[in-house]
Amino acid sequence: MTEKLSHINQEGEAHMVDVGDKIVTDRQATAEGMITLSRIAFDLLAAGNHKKGDVLSVARIAGIMAAKRTADLIPLCHTLPLSKVDVRFELDEAKQQIVCQTTVRCSGRTGVEMEALTAVQIALLTIYDMCKAVDKSMVIGGVRVLEKSGGKSDGWCVR
Repeated sequence: MTEKLSHINQEGEAHMVDVGDKIVTDRQATAEGMITLSRIAFDLLAAGNHKKGDVLSVARIAGIMAAKRTADLIPLCHTLPLSKVDVRFELDEAKQQIVCQTTVRCSGRTGVEMEALTAVQIALLTIYDMCKAVDKSMVIGGVRVLEKSGGKSDGWCVR
């Protein structure tokens, strides 16, 4: 089986994939990532005592906004009519880690994996930005798509 990159045409040039003939289906993708903080930064954030305010609320809004603007950030992405963007955080005190999980939905001709991944990344970068005065050693990682549904490869799941 020969796999090919869909964003490369026969001449080897980058191009936007034509999705005009695809059927409109309900599509959903969930992505996750995490940020590890120092004990001081984690405790300030968890207690809601950060001097910049409610870090997770700001990060949640940033993630939602990022999902809506993905096509402005990723050159060959299509603009999609998103119907839902959900950004959730789970605090793991033992690991001093915040796990961000996003779920994005739309009815469209192409998937929303890039929107879910973008939402995770920007939410985590917002946490970094708001906490960097206290901790410059934070680490962002583990960003991946967990599952997607809709379209040709309906029902894909990493779990």
